[in-house]
Amino acid sequence: MKHTQRAFSLVEVLAAVAIIGVITFLALPNIIAVKQDSETNLAISRAEAMNLAMVSYIQSYGRTNATSTWDAQVSDQMRYSLLASYLAFAPAEVSDYMPSGYSLSLPVSIETLSKMPLNGPGGIIFY
Repeated sequence: MKHTQRAFSLVEVLAAVAIIGVITFLALPNIIAVKQDSETNLAISRAEAMNLAMVSYIQSYGRTNATSTWDAQVSDQMRYSLLASYLAFAPAEVSDYMPSGYSLSLPVSIETLSKMPLNGPGGIIFY
């Protein structure tokens, strides 16, 4: 009785590797786009959370007290520290709050409320 071993030939292995390479080449742009979209959505979500935190801060302290305390802060980090307690899982630094490549400009005054401007890799993001 003769046993023959069955195995893949070199051509079959190379064909399989080529097919996997083509599939990866076609899927890679979609994976990158999904990652970029998710980062943009995270930045928008965090900007909305920051806007809600600012409203909660004003409601907690009253408009007059909140405005005078806010206006006395000279940097975004100091203003962020006023809002951090109203944010879930807020890091200590405002720069760590947004995904890399995105920035949020905290208003200098909260006398009149408006949405905070959100800047991304492609410019201003309207949300």
